[in-house]
Amino acid sequence: MSLELKRITKRVGAETTIHETSLVLEERSFNTLLGPTLAGKTTLMQLMAGLDRPTSGEIWFRGENVTGVPVQKRNVAMVYQQFINYPNFTVYENIASPLRVARMAAAEIDRRVMHAAELLRLTPMLKRRPAELSGGQQQRTAIARALVKDADLVLLDEPLANLDYKLREELRDELPRFFADRNCIVVYATTEPGEALLFGGNTATLHAGGITQFGETAALYRRPADLVTARVFSDPPINTAQVVKRGGEIRLGDFRLPVGQAAAGLPDGSYVIGIRPHHVTPSPVTANAAPIDGTVVIAELSGSESAVHFDIDGQTWVSQSPGIHPFEVGSVARLYVDMDHAMFFDLDHRRVEGAE
Repeated sequence: MSLELKRITKRVGAETTIHETSLVLEERSFNTLLGPTLAGKTTLMQLMAGLDRPTSGEIWFRGENVTGVPVQKRNVAMVYQQFINYPNFTVYENIASPLRVARMAAAEIDRRVMHAAELLRLTPMLKRRPAELSGGQQQRTAIARALVKDADLVLLDEPLANLDYKLREELRDELPRFFADRNCIVVYATTEPGEALLFGGNTATLHAGGITQFGETAALYRRPADLVTARVFSDPPINTAQVVKRGGEIRLGDFRLPVGQAAAGLPDGSYVIGIRPHHVTPSPVTANAAPIDGTVVIAELSGSESAVHFDIDGQTWVSQSPGIHPFEVGSVARLYVDMDHAMFFDLDHRRVEGAE
């Protein structure tokens, strides 16, 4: 069983919301759609579900063309960021509703509802109605209703965004395990790179209505095919600058940085360097961590980590590191760039072969 998008597009009037896209998602896979708001994640999910039809191209599922098949005739479950529940049903009945429609045996309905309720911390609330719940509890109810359905395709559109931090962290850990033994395809949309990394599986990065890259999540993070993908997969935004490699050094404006492991095989020439903020730190972490000086623009302390925005060679870079590192706005700060983790792209923003 696989879900295959074959050169699909979606246009609304004169606007193209999904550019030509091909993608294959395999059975028993957990797949993340990662991209900023308005990148096309929800539109792509609606096309997968049959809630909308592509302007061109085809959607195949289990070896059949389902392009024109409506969602009611597909075994699909979908959860949006904004919860939807039946106001006159209890939590138990809300969760059980798709199973009753399917005329499932009462004992099996009860087993599934109780399992999902336990997973989502809803057991004490099963007799309540949605009006008696907090927003987070209502969202958990909507998620539970999708989980019990045992659908062939499960689409989760930023479903944890409205939950409190502790529960969100717990569910990020639990969700992939919940689906691990199920013969379904799971697609999870998020704007957060950290969430994609926590889930593992596969990730498709989206930008401006198109998929820029698809593959195993950790590999995609380590080796983005281009600068657009690297930017999608970095929060705070990746630091970039045009540099020149000459022999054993990288020239960034007036700074001379060591080549490091990442650029050991690069020929001399001009490149665009990409450095994630957590590889720019107040103290050196490797032998190839090189000092750079910049004027502090913003200094943010969150309690567990520090983020410093600073001006370097006319551009604003960001340093993110654990602990409290106070910097005064307007002062000149010395920070260290870990060149072993630098990424290099050509001037057309494609990742340079030979950079490790």
